[in-house]
Amino acid sequence: MKDLMKLSPSTSQFLVSLAYFPWSIKPIYGILSDCIPIKQRKRVPYLIISSCLSLLPWLILGLSQTLRTSANMLTSLLIVQNMGSAMADVVIDAMVAEAVRLAGPVFAGDLQSLSWSSMAVGGIFGSLLGGYALSNLPIHVIYVVFSTLPFFQLVSCMFVEDSPKRFQSAIDEHNNQSSVTAFSEEGSGEALGKEGTRRRKGTRKNNKRRSLSKQTEANEKPNGSFNSSPCLSLKSAFFSLCTAFKQPAILRPMAWFFFSNVTIPNISTVMFYYQTEELHLEASFLGTARVIGWFSLILGTYTYNRYFKHKKLRDILVFAHVGLAIISLLDIALVLRLHIPHGIGDKYMVLWGSALADAINQFKMMPFLILSGQLCPPGIEGTLFALFMSINNLGSTLGSFLGAALASALNISTAQFDNLALGLGVQLIGTLLPIGFLFLVPNEVTGLTS
Repeated sequence: MKDLMKLSPSTSQFLVSLAYFPWSIKPIYGILSDCIPIKQRKRVPYLIISSCLSLLPWLILGLSQTLRTSANMLTSLLIVQNMGSAMADVVIDAMVAEAVRLAGPVFAGDLQSLSWSSMAVGGIFGSLLGGYALSNLPIHVIYVVFSTLPFFQLVSCMFVEDSPKRFQSAIDEHNNQSSVTAFSEEGSGEALGKEGTRRRKGTRKNNKRRSLSKQTEANEKPNGSFNSSPCLSLKSAFFSLCTAFKQPAILRPMAWFFFSNVTIPNISTVMFYYQTEELHLEASFLGTARVIGWFSLILGTYTYNRYFKHKKLRDILVFAHVGLAIISLLDIALVLRLHIPHGIGDKYMVLWGSALADAINQFKMMPFLILSGQLCPPGIEGTLFALFMSINNLGSTLGSFLGAALASALNISTAQFDNLALGLGVQLIGTLLPIGFLFLVPNEVTGLTS
C-alpha cells in the first residue's frame, strides 16, 4: 500500500481497518459451527472451509499482478482472507472454551495460557519468515509462500477429533442441561462466584423436566438426526445469547471492554509510515521485530498466570491501561526525538515499545478470555465466546477507523508528520479514559473468576 500503490497513511489505515472487519462478526461463524453441523460434525468442516478461504486470496494475489496493484481488489481479497482466519479462530476458541468448562476454573488460566503460548510460538516463526521474505523475495512470491501456510492448516484438520458420536453427545448435553435457566435466574447483579450456586440449584430443580424432555425428544426424532431441525437450534442459540446478556455480570464487563477499545484511536499504520519514511527503518526489520513482541506476549501470559490471576480484575485493568499510556509516551518521545540526547537508537525505541505493548496487552486480554470462556453455556460455546470476542474486536475496529479519521484531520501524510505527536497525545488521553468507567466491572471479580 505504501510503496507500490502510494496510498496516504490515513487511506492505508482505513483500508486495513476495513480488511479486518470480518473479525467483528465472529458470532455468525460461531452460530454456523454450533447450530448447523455438516455431516454431523461441528468443527472440522468449518476448519476446512476457513482454511480454503485463507488460502485462496494469497494464491490469487500471487498469481495476478492486476489484482494486487488495485487497492479495491486487494482490500476485497484481504477481507476474504481475514474471514477465513476469523472463522478458524472461532472454531478453535470454541474448542478451548469447551475444555475450559470441563476443566473448571482451577485450570482455566493454564488452558488459556497454553493456547496463547502456542499461538505466540507460531507468531515467532511467522515473524522471522516475514522479515526474511520482505528482504529476499519479490511481493508476488511472498503471497504464494503465504498461501502454503493455510495449506498446512488444511492438512492439520485431519488430526482434529470431531466424530459424529462426539457431536451427538454435545447436542444431548445442550438439549438436556438447563444452561438457559442458569443464565436467567433472578439476582443477576450478584457476584460471578454466586453464578455457580444458582446454576446448581437450577439443575436440581429441573431434573424431572430433563427426563420429560428426553422422552419428548425421543418421540419427536424418529430418525435421530439433528440436522432435521437447524432452525430450532438457531432459535435456542439466539435465546441463550439473549438470556445470557441480560445478566449485568456479563453485560457490564463486556460494555467496558468495548468502550475501552473504542476510545483508543489506533494509528499503528500511520506509525509504520513514520518509522519507514521518516526514521528509514526497513520493513523487514519491523517484521522481524515482531519476534520480540511475541516473546513478550509469552512473558506477559506467564506473568499474569503466575502472579496476577488472583488479583481483582479492576486492579489488573488499571495496571494495563496505565502501562499502555506509558507506551504512548514512549511513542511521543520517539516522534519528538527526545531519546537522541541520551544516545538511544531509533531501533531500540521501536523494539522496546513493541515488546512492552504486547506484554501489557496480555494483562487486559487474559482475564477477558478466561471470563468469557467460563461464562459460555454448554452447546453454544462457539457462538457465545465468538460474541464476546466480536465485542472486543468491533471496539478495536472502530478505534482503528477513529485513528484513520484522526490522521486525516491532522493532515498526516507520507511527507508530513508534524502533527503525529499531537495524534499520539490524543491516543494517550483515550487510553486513560476507560479507567474512569471501571465501575462497570464488578469489584469482587478476580482475574481467575472463580
